[in-house]
Amino acid sequence: MTSLRRRLIILLVISILGVVGLATAVAVKVLGGPSPELIMGPLANQIRYMVQLVPGHARSPADAPLVISDRPADGLEDRKHTRVLNDILHHNGLDVSAVVSRHAGRPGMVASVALPDKRWMIVDVPDFGPPRDVWFGLAGWMALIVLGATPVSIYFTGVLVRPLEMLEAAASKIGSDGVLATVPEKGSAEVRATARALNQLSARLKSAMESRMRLVAAAGHDLRTPMTRMRLRAEFLDEDRDKWLHDLDELDRIADSAIRLVREEVDQDAVEPVELDRLVRDIQAEMQSLGHKVSIDHLDKVSVKAGALGLRRALRNLIVNAATHGKGCDISLARRDGRAILTIADQGPGIPPDLINKAFEPFFRVNPGRMQSIPGAGLGLAIAKEIIERHGGTVTLENRAGGGLSQTVVFDAA
Repeated sequence: MTSLRRRLIILLVISILGVVGLATAVAVKVLGGPSPELIMGPLANQIRYMVQLVPGHARSPADAPLVISDRPADGLEDRKHTRVLNDILHHNGLDVSAVVSRHAGRPGMVASVALPDKRWMIVDVPDFGPPRDVWFGLAGWMALIVLGATPVSIYFTGVLVRPLEMLEAAASKIGSDGVLATVPEKGSAEVRATARALNQLSARLKSAMESRMRLVAAAGHDLRTPMTRMRLRAEFLDEDRDKWLHDLDELDRIADSAIRLVREEVDQDAVEPVELDRLVRDIQAEMQSLGHKVSIDHLDKVSVKAGALGLRRALRNLIVNAATHGKGCDISLARRDGRAILTIADQGPGIPPDLINKAFEPFFRVNPGRMQSIPGAGLGLAIAKEIIERHGGTVTLENRAGGGLSQTVVFDAA
């Protein structure tokens, strides 16, 4: 039972039951009937008058109900009431003895008074206790309280945990840019305060992220000025001129990729239905015109909701990665269970299992010693992952059993 909601509901129900149980115990004590002294006092006065009237009195239908018997009434003796009744009789100066007994199998008590002529006068004891069906009513009352307490406990538990649920919902909606979604500021004072704090936190996070992006973009732009001067100076060098220019080209690609990565996070294009099969065909034709070995296995007709320009850039980066590092690739697009599944399989060496989880990190390379052999800054996969996840998709890498790498992109079909 790890749920806070369940714990609070059970705690509230048990608390209400405890209060009801205590109140019921008090009610039972009160409804249990008056004390023996209050019951036997009037009965002793009644017995005194009856004992005086019984000898030589002819009974009439108007008389109070009493029975004259040769033996006391049947039943179990109630010692407490017997003692109290005899004490009151003796205190009133009546020299008789009485026995109070309870009827076998039915409620109520009777008093058997020994008369001087060896006979017994049997008198019903007034029943001042609660009605016989009061316990059924009490049980029904408790059941109604329990039934009423449960939904009340559920409601107030929901009110108590609502700020926590709001925190959970806000955390689950954190976008790829690390910014919280805006939370509506409505409800109770506590809920509004929590929503306001979350929105303020989101605003501060967004401001910090934008500041970081501007810093990276500015650094990329500032790098180009000294690189331009270095390129001009390298033109006048005789020795190692080509190496200098190659290194400067590499620096230029890194700066340009960093700027593009920032622009992808800041300048987001509008989301719209995109025909994924047509987009893949366009990219494949573009890659072939550039001399890359890219082929299509099969394409199902499927559309997804994404930014058209961003999605084109992301898929182009993945296909270029497979065509350059994987010595060509095959592309397939399938619609399955309401999802669009794009697979890009290459024939390259793949990625070592211990490094495959780092492939989407900026500036990642399997072999740093080969940085100069294949152009690029190592940001293509990072940019692709950023764009795809921003639009609700996923991209995963997996080494193929027969060799090579498989890149799988999954979107919900539009």
